[in-house]
Amino acid sequence: MFNSPLPSASELPPSRQLIRSTVIALAVAMGLLVTVVMPSEYAVDPTGIGRAMGLTQMGEIKISLAQEALADEQAAQQAKAPVAVAAAPAPAPAPVQAPAPVQQVAIAEPAQAAASKSAAKSDEVTVTLKPGEGREIKLEMVKGSVVSYEWTASAPVNHDTHGETYNAAQGDFHSYSKGRQVKGDSGELTALFDGTHGWFWRNRTSGNVTVTLKTSGDYLNLKK
Repeated sequence: MFNSPLPSASELPPSRQLIRSTVIALAVAMGLLVTVVMPSEYAVDPTGIGRAMGLTQMGEIKISLAQEALADEQAAQQAKAPVAVAAAPAPAPAPVQAPAPVQQVAIAEPAQAAASKSAAKSDEVTVTLKPGEGREIKLEMVKGSVVSYEWTASAPVNHDTHGETYNAAQGDFHSYSKGRQVKGDSGELTALFDGTHGWFWRNRTSGNVTVTLKTSGDYLNLKK
């Protein structure tokens, strides 16, 4: 066992030096927090140095990915209820078909719904999405009607093809298909119920993206 002699008072650093060292350490820590940590982790850049170093963009990407993951998780949870509801009437389709005209009278458009079955429509619509922006286009359709569609994007986008019944509760929808980072899709959409059916796109790139949608078939009208 070794006994080390205690330092004398003259060998210890003075209080003024300790205080100065503490202040310098705090200043350096605060500087790193403002110029490095906040821009790269939270996309908060009060000085502008983080964006010049590319750290703010890194923080924006982290936040965007976290928000997208949360949105996908919520959409997956919400999609479970509509699928279960749609499967319940399957064993007895005839009773569900009978009250359909009464429901159309409630929304005050039975004549227009009947006319749509005999006269096909076609539209071509273009929308421009800014970075991070989401937009949707819906077709008002009656159950069993069919629409052919094709959409293309100037850059990859995330998309979700889904539908809601009239007067549906918030978050109550049925998802037909979805995808990430694709530049187009085409096919036929058959309405499983009376309501609105269509497409949602979100731009996760750093520039504007143009989406062009072409539709043809039995639907009442097109809504942006």
